Amino acid sequence: MIPFVSALGAIAAKHQIWLCPGSIGERDTDGGFRNTQLLFSPDGALVARYRKMFPWRPFEPHRPGTEFVVANVPEVGAFGLSICYDSWFPEHSRHLAWMGANTIMNVVKTTSDDREQELILARANAIVNQVYMLSVNCAHPVGRGRSIAVDPEGMVLGEAGLGEDTLVVRVDPDTVQRVRDHGTAGTNRVWSQFGPDDAPISLPLYDGALEPSRWAPQQPQSRS
Repeated sequence: MIPFVSALGAIAAKHQIWLCPGSIGERDTDGGFRNTQLLFSPDGALVARYRKMFPWRPFEPHRPGTEFVVANVPEVGAFGLSICYDSWFPEHSRHLAWMGANTIMNVVKTTSDDREQELILARANAIVNQVYMLSVNCAHPVGRGRSIAVDPEGMVLGEAGLGEDTLVVRVDPDTVQRVRDHGTAGTNRVWSQFGPDDAPISLPLYDGALEPSRWAPQQPQSRS
């Protein structure tokens, strides 16, 4: 492990916390670069890493990753890892939720004028996937701030200001399950949309199909 990553793990161990310190530039084996998100456990171990699938092109030179990552955090359940521009692609958040994520941690470094749209996307991704969305942006003067935490029904649990700030929110896997069982606002059960006798829906964009038998996500992982 390179010294910089080891030092991040030492911070997690020192404070006995789960730590997701944004993302770092990672050199690939063939000389290319990836934008990589890291997750450390309270003992300082690197338990998960995710390579950004949707680089901010044409501005970002990184190569896209190819694997979705969901990591189990015993205190709160399963976290889906996500970086910045990934949130603009609904396939990304949908797949993480399908893999069992209760919460999606979207780490952001937005310095441009589109933070307002990202706040809408955070709520939209939470609503259509019935998950918590944590969109954590870097603060002014580098970034546009306004980190946001959203619950599985799209309600804002907390929003930071432009500068350095701290948000403390509760992530509850039981709430995710309740929303999925009873519906958003007591009505919409998006993960129960299809019946076993429904025909597959062709998805020409992906050269595939939506199979009703595979639609339901894995059970959201609860506290252990």
